[in-house]
Amino acid sequence: MKRVRTTAAAIVATAALLLAGCEGSDGTSSSADTKTFEFWSFANINQKADVDVYTKAHPDVRVKLTEVGTTTETAQALTAALAGGKVPDLVLIQADDLPKFMQSPDNFVDLTTLGAGDIKGNYLDWVMAQSTTKDNKIIGVPTDVGGLAVAYRTDLFKAAGLPTDREAVAKLWPTWDDFINVGKTYVQTTGKPFVDNTPTSVFFQAVNQGSQRYYSADRKLDYDNDQVKAAFDVTLKAFTAGISAKQESFSSGWTAAMKKGDYAVVCSPSWMLSQMKTNAPETNGKWDIATIPGGSGNWGGSFLAIPKRAKNAKAAWNYISEMQSPKGQLAHFLSQGSLPTTPSVYSDPQLVGKTDPFFNNAPIGKIYTQSVVGIKPFYFGPKDGPIGTELLNTLTSVEQGKVDPANAWNTALTNVKNAVRE
Repeated sequence: MKRVRTTAAAIVATAALLLAGCEGSDGTSSSADTKTFEFWSFANINQKADVDVYTKAHPDVRVKLTEVGTTTETAQALTAALAGGKVPDLVLIQADDLPKFMQSPDNFVDLTTLGAGDIKGNYLDWVMAQSTTKDNKIIGVPTDVGGLAVAYRTDLFKAAGLPTDREAVAKLWPTWDDFINVGKTYVQTTGKPFVDNTPTSVFFQAVNQGSQRYYSADRKLDYDNDQVKAAFDVTLKAFTAGISAKQESFSSGWTAAMKKGDYAVVCSPSWMLSQMKTNAPETNGKWDIATIPGGSGNWGGSFLAIPKRAKNAKAAWNYISEMQSPKGQLAHFLSQGSLPTTPSVYSDPQLVGKTDPFFNNAPIGKIYTQSVVGIKPFYFGPKDGPIGTELLNTLTSVEQGKVDPANAWNTALTNVKNAVRE
């Protein structure tokens, strides 16, 4: 889920390599072997661990895993393959990239023909809605979601005279306005910034908490609606309150400041926790997790899909149905930390009891699954990506002093219109 800049040259090189053929390292093809299938995934998520689990349970099956690169590179390579190259049998698609592929669902196997209709009730309805067409074809099965919560430094809260117990902390900020007020108190007491930044830690959380985002219920562009405007405005309010460290998420400065304790709060989707542990191992045990202002929301997730021209669609489906079953998703959460999309396991003692010592033994399974229950489905459109990027970029420019907060909304709308070419 980390936003990574990808060069055009890298994308072209990756696509060319993959389009040369979906052979494994031994150069063999899967076309004549129904026990072998080709799997494209993005990198740095340890997909091999899942493949190893599956092949250990099915020693007669061979999975040719290719970790293509970033999520963007994977989507670009798949686009090129669908245009006429040799497609994989199975591909992992990030939720933000799925809408562009949903525009041409005939490029993929309708998974209801393989049994998806019988198991769709296993998954959160608002997640399944993202991969279901108007005529009820299912293009992908969800692998994970990105529930929302707030990671906070207990030592820094204590020094500021704030409560440190996670339930007491959650009560401090039932709304984003309350969150901002807590930030003001922290800054006044310590003289230091409260939150890492406002574009990601406020806007990208708040904009994902409503019943719609950049499209209306009838699937028409509607990115200047009241909900988006409210998320934008509360982000500007947080910035002008002076609570931000102005450290862009995932940047080297963000990581360095995290290590030094230069901010006390990061609004963290579930998938961000592993990055925090990797980036700032010396802060082990100093963090805890509390409920997000507003109580719920999601940012992130992925889907497994089977391209229409796949040679071994049945083998790929067998992998999906087993590894993404409620049992499979629970096992993946316990070993890898990816939040399940299968609500039947949300009350499982293993999930509810899952704690993380890095975050002061916070019950991460319970906190994050509570944030994704009851979310209302809303349409994810093909232009969600560029719209979100332009809104986020404008708010980042505000933090960098390049855009006046008073002009930010109009600037953002102009940038979005240019991006979507309206």
